[in-house]
Amino acid sequence: MSTRSRGKSVYYFPGGKREAGETDVEVLCREIKEELDVEIDRDSAIYIGTFEAHAHGHDAEVLLQMRCYEANFSGTLTASSEIDCFEWMRYRDRERTSEVDQKIFDFLWERALIDM
Repeated sequence: MSTRSRGKSVYYFPGGKREAGETDVEVLCREIKEELDVEIDRDSAIYIGTFEAHAHGHDAEVLLQMRCYEANFSGTLTASSEIDCFEWMRYRDRERTSEVDQKIFDFLWERALIDM
């Protein structure tokens, strides 16, 4: 699932920046709660990989690194905070996402974890 923030032209996987002292799973839980108003099951969180690419809308030397996890959640997904909308995407929607997300889409496709 990908999200689009207000005023942005591309979709991103939900998430955000780490605050001082936070673990990956703490960031995951906090950001998903803020952006999609659901609770992550911390015990189900599984590290998928780290992906890096040019940060969309920034100078060429600015890179974005995403540490990705898979996890179960409870609640009803609701766009909140800066999120304008969310969409369940398939591989064919890859070009509508940021550069780093395109790398994640490729990773998922190569492992048959996402449909065409």
